[in-house]
Amino acid sequence: MSLEISPAARDALEGWLDHGRALKGAADNTLTAYRTDVLEFIVFMTGYHGQPQGLGALARITVTDMRAWMANQRASGTGARSLARKLSAVKTFYRWLAEREGFEPTSVLSARSPKFTKKLPRPLSPDAAKAMIDTVEAQSVKGWVGARDAAVVTLLYGCGLRISEALGLTGKDLPLGDTLRIIGKGGKERIVPVLPVARAAVARYLDMCPHDPAPDKPVFRGVRGGALNPRLVQKVTEQARLQLGLPATATPHAMRHSFATHLLAAGGDLRAIQELLGHASLSTTQAYTAVDTVHLMQVYERTHPKAQ
Repeated sequence: MSLEISPAARDALEGWLDHGRALKGAADNTLTAYRTDVLEFIVFMTGYHGQPQGLGALARITVTDMRAWMANQRASGTGARSLARKLSAVKTFYRWLAEREGFEPTSVLSARSPKFTKKLPRPLSPDAAKAMIDTVEAQSVKGWVGARDAAVVTLLYGCGLRISEALGLTGKDLPLGDTLRIIGKGGKERIVPVLPVARAAVARYLDMCPHDPAPDKPVFRGVRGGALNPRLVQKVTEQARLQLGLPATATPHAMRHSFATHLLAAGGDLRAIQELLGHASLSTTQAYTAVDTVHLMQVYERTHPKAQ
């Protein structure tokens, strides 16, 4: 794909990615997604105009060009949410490129993101979250593998970690104390409390694990000793939810959602929960208030005398 674009455009793209990596601490997964999205945009413009798009051509992108690209994306089956993400990546690239090359990027920046309905988190009930952890452990015939999977899922629910954050722990984070220093998205650092049950789950796994937890090695290992693949955690969680009869939304990430929602239901402060989750914006955390409101209304309608 990269051979279809001009060397200048390719160099600009890599320069922007290097800028994000060096100055903003963007995660590798984020940068990979950015590269794919912007590269697809440049390739489309190359075909649309019938010639390689150098920096001069990229600076002359028009509103009509943007509409054509967005229409092509929708026609190819790209959903509104995905298109909004792609457009955001293109706009971010253009802000950087325009500042570096000295042109006006209004035609690109004025493109309106498609509207889509935000999906609210689907938390598990406290009993279902506990059952998920217990069932995950029972899935494996190898005792230490079951203890490993249970420890990972316990960290997701007990500490509100993202799966990448849990699997990113290394030997230097051991032994787990009362708190854990996490480097999250965008290099954002936060301190999260570690519940005794989470410390116990990790300690139990480590006692059973046949691989040495060296300081530079991941805490959670695959059977052959390499870093644990997140897909394996997703797979064992899927097996557990099927066994428990839980909906398809009962994913590893749902355990993190459950952590936040259960804290909020117990009277937790929204700003504090934002810090625990590592959300850059409070608006992201505020989605949980909608979930909790739904729960409260269900309780109200079920129990209030006037609602009968």
